[in-house]
Amino acid sequence: MSRITKNQKAVAGKYDPSKAYSLSEACEVLKDITYVKFDSTVELTANLGVDPRKANQMIRGVVTLPHGTGKVVRVLVLCTPDKENEAKEAGADYVGLDEYVEKIKGGWTDVDVIICTPSVMAKVGTLGRILGPRGLMPNPKTGTVTMEVGNAVKDVKGGKIDFKVDKTGIIHAAIGKASFTPDQIRENATALLNEIIKLKPQSLKGTYLKSASICTTMSPGLKLDVKAFTSGSAE
Repeated sequence: MSRITKNQKAVAGKYDPSKAYSLSEACEVLKDITYVKFDSTVELTANLGVDPRKANQMIRGVVTLPHGTGKVVRVLVLCTPDKENEAKEAGADYVGLDEYVEKIKGGWTDVDVIICTPSVMAKVGTLGRILGPRGLMPNPKTGTVTMEVGNAVKDVKGGKIDFKVDKTGIIHAAIGKASFTPDQIRENATALLNEIIKLKPQSLKGTYLKSASICTTMSPGLKLDVKAFTSGSAE
């Protein structure tokens, strides 16, 4: 049996593990039960009643968090020379094509998001085995394959994230930092939950949003009252 630390004992009295909290209440409590010394990440988990093996139930989407993720996002834009200035002016950290394709083939993946233009997808496609498992492969559905590379860079830097259900029917997403105010965390969580709700398959029978929880790095998870979300709003 693992030993309970002093911090864990202190936190235990500040929340009720059996309670389903409203989103507003959970964001307040979350601040009280976060005890690590670094600025931990706030994560939201949603358990969906879908079968990801069915194409029409593979839930995937993008959302712009009102207050961003709190993380410095490193962006690589793979494009032809005529788009390089646009990408650089928008704030891309790395811009180019052949030299970065070769670096990635050599094992370099020190970025958070890769954006490319449709015209270079033939070259980018050869990197699928490297980028795919790391979640870095550009995809038109998430807006990372586009001619509007400048806008795409600004969106990503401004808090745009993509999410998708895993093979067990669960969505995990980072929605901010523990240093955010409870209102900022709530508004980011609301944006994500509302987007998930919009993606409910029309053919789905049974409960869509089965459960949801919110936590910070190393904090206990707080169960959320999903009845409020399924009534039409995640407020």
